[in-house]
Amino acid sequence: MTTPSEFSREPWRIFRIMAEFVEGFDELSQLGPAVSIFGSSRTQAESCYFKLAERTAAALVRAGFAIITGGGPGIMEAANKGAYEAGGRSVGLNIEIPEEQESNEYQNLSLSFRYFFARKMMFTKYAQAFIIFPGGFGTMDEFFESMTLIQTMKIQYFPVILMGAEFWEGLLGWLEAVMQKKHGNISQEDLTIYTLTDEPAEVVRIVQESEERYWIEPGGLVRKKRPIKKRQGH
Repeated sequence: MTTPSEFSREPWRIFRIMAEFVEGFDELSQLGPAVSIFGSSRTQAESCYFKLAERTAAALVRAGFAIITGGGPGIMEAANKGAYEAGGRSVGLNIEIPEEQESNEYQNLSLSFRYFFARKMMFTKYAQAFIIFPGGFGTMDEFFESMTLIQTMKIQYFPVILMGAEFWEGLLGWLEAVMQKKHGNISQEDLTIYTLTDEPAEVVRIVQESEERYWIEPGGLVRKKRPIKKRQGH
């Protein structure tokens, strides 16, 4: 329960929130083309998904993209490691949580956030694509938020790429069979927002081609090519 003294401090929180946005904008605005990679912090180094994330990040770096992750262990570490060892920009957007997240060592730009919403803005604003590996609730949150923002035309369309077909097939089948066909809660076009692949080279191709982006028009996702110089915001 919030006490009166705590209520009196509420307006001052805006300054910390502003500071996180200002630091994020200042540090990331010069990053250049980048891709955000998500996945479980619990993925071990011997996992096939860890190795796939490492290879994918390295391939994207060689194609000229920076890599942005949540800065922690697991898939985040794999992606940062792949980017770092390939000689690219390796960014970690770390979060302060009660069970302290340990930052991985493969970052050449590291920012720390207290507020999830400020951190999530940076993932979206400065990425040309989302690459999403198997994960837990946080990973699902990033996946469905990106789908919602694209579906509701709050941001321009950009690639949302799922990697790890075996992990995703059950959820994707449910989205189509139950959410779309049985209940009609989404349209058939909404199912085309994401792409499923396990090939790093295919990921690079999709991201590179996204410079000539598809555009969302009222009524759904229209495959209508229109050149976009740079996505300016959220």
